Amino acid sequence: MLRHRPFRLFWLARVCSSIALQMQAVAVGWQIYALTGSVFYLGLVGLAQFLPMFLLTLAVGHVADRYDRRRIAGTCQVLEGLALALLALGSHGGWLGKDAILVIVFVAGALRAFEGPTMLALVPWLVPQELIPRASAWSASANQTASIAGPALGGLLYALGPTTVYTSAALLFFAASLLLSRIRLDRAPVPREPATVRSLFAGIAFIRSRQEILGAISLDLFAVLLGGATALLPVFARDILHTGPLGLGLLRAAPAMGALGVSLFLARRPLRHRVGRTMFLSVFLFGVATVVFGLSTSFPLSMAALMALGAADIVSVVIRASLVQIETPDEMRGRVSAVNSMFIGTSNQLGEFESGVTAALFGTVPAVLIGGVGTMVVVLLWMKLFPRLLQVDKLGE
Repeated sequence: MLRHRPFRLFWLARVCSSIALQMQAVAVGWQIYALTGSVFYLGLVGLAQFLPMFLLTLAVGHVADRYDRRRIAGTCQVLEGLALALLALGSHGGWLGKDAILVIVFVAGALRAFEGPTMLALVPWLVPQELIPRASAWSASANQTASIAGPALGGLLYALGPTTVYTSAALLFFAASLLLSRIRLDRAPVPREPATVRSLFAGIAFIRSRQEILGAISLDLFAVLLGGATALLPVFARDILHTGPLGLGLLRAAPAMGALGVSLFLARRPLRHRVGRTMFLSVFLFGVATVVFGLSTSFPLSMAALMALGAADIVSVVIRASLVQIETPDEMRGRVSAVNSMFIGTSNQLGEFESGVTAALFGTVPAVLIGGVGTMVVVLLWMKLFPRLLQVDKLGE
């Protein structure tokens, strides 16, 4: 796949932007917790990223289906780099407080609301349809590669101060935009469908009409919403596992370590049979790994649990991404990808808010345990509610 120049440039751009995003997450999480000492404020960081994605979903999809997806994503990456540069200036100047961080994170979340779905919808422009499952796995491997390097690098650079982390991440966003600008494709102009109420809601209507797609998207939504404990990693690192910023970076990288190996395997050997059953099993194991992490007081065991969590999660991610791209007509991929990103991408941020609130109410460890058990319950319930997803055998058939 990487021998194909357009996809290679896309893959490298995704690596750069994902590294920048992970570095930002480490720096913002540690800085907010250091300023406030509050798990509730860690949850607010997730909420600040969720709200713009939720509010802009319909507009994002329509823009992605009407204009050049490469330019949209590249412009967003430049502006995200400028937002991080502002965080760097504020940290260096000493005027960056918790409220200013939340405002800038909110703006960056709005930009990512446009970038994420547009990047997803761009993949089918780069490869033939029969290669979409492999391309989805390679795309996931880019994200996981960055998720290993990004948190560890962010934690290491934070020893030099948040200004260093934010500046480095800004430069990576600029590099990602440059890489996308170098992609050349011979394609007819994207047809610009008139903006009507019906066209704005077309992505939602399409997903509702396809039970297997709705089941896959909603399963991941509730699994990540309930089982996501990443917002609480600064608390585990500092108060339970007794480690510092570098340890926090390693904990954030652990899920990606597990996911990277699996995504590379799936890139070479895509799933052939029992796709639906495999997705349900992987999400159930995600919940089990979350419970193990919540109970652990050992740094090595916590790392192992997070690696298992990431390995299980990436299987469902690749299946869902492939299913959505293969089953959606190209003229609707922007709108469907936008809805998909709202349900899946923002569930990470909303899950962080949920984890922060639950931890504030019940305690850090009980919050993680509740989420892990809740994920397993959702899997069993979804097997009954979406039997067509359970019965999916092959992608694209």
